[in-house]
Amino acid sequence: MSTSRKKVIVRRFTGGILAGYLPISSLVRERTTLDLLDLTGRILSLPLDDVKLVSYVREFNLADTVNPERLSRRTFLSRPRSEGLWLRLTFRTGEILEGLAPTDLTLLETILTDAGLHLTPPDTRSNTQHIFVPHTAISELQLLAVITSPSRRKPLTAPTPERLQKALQDELFDGPIPSDRPN
Repeated sequence: MSTSRKKVIVRRFTGGILAGYLPISSLVRERTTLDLLDLTGRILSLPLDDVKLVSYVREFNLADTVNPERLSRRTFLSRPRSEGLWLRLTFRTGEILEGLAPTDLTLLETILTDAGLHLTPPDTRSNTQHIFVPHTAISELQLLAVITSPSRRKPLTAPTPERLQKALQDELFDGPIPSDRPN
């Protein structure tokens, strides 16, 4: 387990916002609590039922009391370009959030160990780089699409002299029989 902690802003269902530090994975203890290291150096144990979402941010922006995460877009404007599972979450409050989840085994690992989903937000250029949403905060989950890279075509092989000669012979001798030939 990584011991490094990243900057986060925790949004609660009670309307409060908490800033602090959390690890990127294995952040939930006993599938019920979240241990947040706040800005004063204390560890706050938050019940997971009270956490709406955790935003991993570049800067805290605590002067902005309404939207310190600077999460301006909560849905994709068009089909995402990155690979992943395009998910739409509906919170218990009725709000909607879209994001990309990985299509590999880490998705299953995080669901089992962290009791929630890790998503990439619609606008990765914003202050929010990564989002964690606990299962208890989700009322509905929709899989909108599986985004993959376009399949690559097999490279054409250069014809060998034998294959080229056979193709020319087939073309010459497999044509229709001329009608002016005597029987």
